[in-house]
Amino acid sequence: MAQFTRSELGTRILEGQHLIIYNRKVLRIPTSWLDAHPGGSLALLHFVGRDATSEIDAYHNDQILPLVNKYSIGTLAEPGPWNPLLPPIAAGWARKDGKWFSEAATWNVDSSQVLLVANDSPALQKSAPTIDTITPLPSELSLQVQEQHSAAYKALHRRVTDAGLYRTPYLTGYGPEFVRYLSLGLISAYAFRHNWLLTSALALGLLWHQLMFFVHDLGHLGVTGNWNIDRLISIAVADFIGGLSVGWWVDNHNVHHLVTNHPSHDPDIEHLPFFAISPKFFSNLYSSYYKRILPFDFAAKTFIRLQHRLFYVVMAFARFNLYRLSYASMLSKIFEKRRARGGRWAVGLEFIGVAFFWWWFGGIVLRGCGSWQMALAYVFVSHVATSPLHVQIVLSHFGMSTDDLGPVESFPDRQLRTTMDVTCPDQWGFIHGGLHLQITHHLFPRLPRHNLKKASLMVKEFAKEEDLTYVEFGFVSATHEVIGVLREVAGLVSSFGQQVKLVAEVASSEAKEAVNKKIAQQEVAFARNRTVHAPSNI
Repeated sequence: MAQFTRSELGTRILEGQHLIIYNRKVLRIPTSWLDAHPGGSLALLHFVGRDATSEIDAYHNDQILPLVNKYSIGTLAEPGPWNPLLPPIAAGWARKDGKWFSEAATWNVDSSQVLLVANDSPALQKSAPTIDTITPLPSELSLQVQEQHSAAYKALHRRVTDAGLYRTPYLTGYGPEFVRYLSLGLISAYAFRHNWLLTSALALGLLWHQLMFFVHDLGHLGVTGNWNIDRLISIAVADFIGGLSVGWWVDNHNVHHLVTNHPSHDPDIEHLPFFAISPKFFSNLYSSYYKRILPFDFAAKTFIRLQHRLFYVVMAFARFNLYRLSYASMLSKIFEKRRARGGRWAVGLEFIGVAFFWWWFGGIVLRGCGSWQMALAYVFVSHVATSPLHVQIVLSHFGMSTDDLGPVESFPDRQLRTTMDVTCPDQWGFIHGGLHLQITHHLFPRLPRHNLKKASLMVKEFAKEEDLTYVEFGFVSATHEVIGVLREVAGLVSSFGQQVKLVAEVASSEAKEAVNKKIAQQEVAFARNRTVHAPSNI
């Protein structure tokens, strides 16, 4: 079998090949599979030139893993830990019709972080990336230490598997949950029939809230492990009952898990104009997920100044944004190439499901409210009732690091650095669906959430042994932590306004560079302040 040096892989990547390292094997991913990959193309593109062994093992079950090796074209020639390259997408480069094109320019916040910004300067535009483009900035992280953490994670994964924690507890786990689903559905229907409309709305909202945990499991193939079965059930629940696209959510969520809390790549923290959890967002960052600039405009400045005060207000209406994102994604999928799993039937079924949802929710429930005022109240109550889910998920990430430590950082290091647990008494765990244990979930995304508690004990041991920080807060403390981050970033908006004034008066690249440097300084000070207040190892 052929052996490849780092230099040879770099040359091949610049020629347009998608090369990923898995267990020291070099995988060449055909362009056709990028489009057909069930997890989306971005899940692959973010690991071109990198060792994705931990991520591939975490996201694929034993039936799929043997298929990965069919893409192997050789092995690594050089011994020791793989010294990663920077994926072209992380440097703002993509390919279309066999040619490179620049989506965005890079902005180095400091000596190690790479973010994407608008490619609006002719001096920045090139015809293709170079070896310098895909060479990462110097990292303070040790390759050897990161390799050790990856090896320890592999052993931890084996322990979790051997303990039987990947077995779905259908009776003890989902049994009580289905009783809860049925009870909330019957309460909502009974209350509606007797014209107790707000009670009906509350029960329906709580049903949606609880069902989304089930959809989450299905999206991760954590129920049956069979893609077709889990996707069929998830469409029935998410689209037909909830009016949301599970296809959109899975694509979004996969990227979030792989590049957690990266300002240019993680869609789950790209919430302008409503939220900015880092001064980095002041720089009109480019999103590789949304394929557009995230403008820090007048609306963003206005909202961000008040974001710590509006947090719960925005969260109360978060479900409406999910409709918008779902339907935009569904429409875009009409023009996408057919994926290996689901083909066209999954997309078509989602359209049928969403149409059915609006038939029963809009055509029967809302029309049956008697007046537009009561219908509006029904919509408000039912949708606000789902907000604890949105609050819980952002609590696990908004208060954590948004630094880019480069491709050297290992999978377990990245997940522990960017994620926190929200603790609660066991008897109240059902309110959070078990997903308050986000660290363990991020390390083992396919793990049935009913088993996360047992696995989290192993993860804490792992973190202690590897000298990694395991962060956990109670719900109130976590909320205080996140509100503190939002308040701190909000306080930086005013000084940013003065910097923008400078650019308006002196519209030169030098002035823009000066502003970006100032923002970078603010970010470094912000990050240093967050580090000072970070909890110690648990």
